[in-house]
Amino acid sequence: MDVVHFAMRIKKPTVVTYHSDIIRQKKLLRLYRPLMCKFLGSMDRIVATSQNYLATSDVLEKYSDKVSVIPIGLDKSAYPQPQPELLRFWREKLGPKFFLFVGVIRYYKGLHILLEAAKGTDYPIVIVGAGPIEAELKAQAIQLGLRNVHFLGHLPDEDKVALLTLCYGVVFPSHLRSEAFGISLLEGAMYGKPMISSEIGTGTTYINIGDETGLVVPPSDPTALRNAMQYLWNHPGEAAAMGMRAEERYWRYFTADQMVDAYVDLYRELADK
Repeated sequence: MDVVHFAMRIKKPTVVTYHSDIIRQKKLLRLYRPLMCKFLGSMDRIVATSQNYLATSDVLEKYSDKVSVIPIGLDKSAYPQPQPELLRFWREKLGPKFFLFVGVIRYYKGLHILLEAAKGTDYPIVIVGAGPIEAELKAQAIQLGLRNVHFLGHLPDEDKVALLTLCYGVVFPSHLRSEAFGISLLEGAMYGKPMISSEIGTGTTYINIGDETGLVVPPSDPTALRNAMQYLWNHPGEAAAMGMRAEERYWRYFTADQMVDAYVDLYRELADK
């Protein structure tokens, strides 16, 4: 994209949304950095998806004078409405109370930490999604003797929404900055669920405010994660109140309409210059 941008010699205002720093590919970054810096320097505006990410990104710090913050937004009306028989199916299969993770199963999602945290507990933990380390995690669960962790694989959207509707809380243990925002964490907020996430200096703790919409724990800390799940499990009244505040925060900051309006305002501002 960077090369195409310069090859086209665009003479119009240009906006780029900056999703994430390059975290894992350190050697490739050394080669790419000069082009990246030239590209970002040529932008009229750079959009970050959270104030938290802007504050902690060494890359964005260099361009802070041209950065606007526009959070990713979701349209709840676009999500399917699960049928009563589907809700009943999952309730009978998983029980009346369970924690839920939804996402692609990648290295930075911290699911190996979640499995360690599940050791010695008996509350159900449901993992929805597929990905490159799925087999590795299933082997870890067997090694740990976990019988309360359910790997459901990739599911249709209606099933995912049914599980978001039914779950007791959303657990999101991503432990590396590769997790720049956390769409499925925001989906949990949208469905009024208390959340557990890690403090990694990204959008996850812009969505989930510690002790307000859920609990925030240190990254890569199974004991802290276990204690957070135990606390929510044993304090249903407080968990429900956190879920209500999470949904209120979704409607205040994270709707698709708010995101679109913010981009339209930005485009108009640049077009009028």
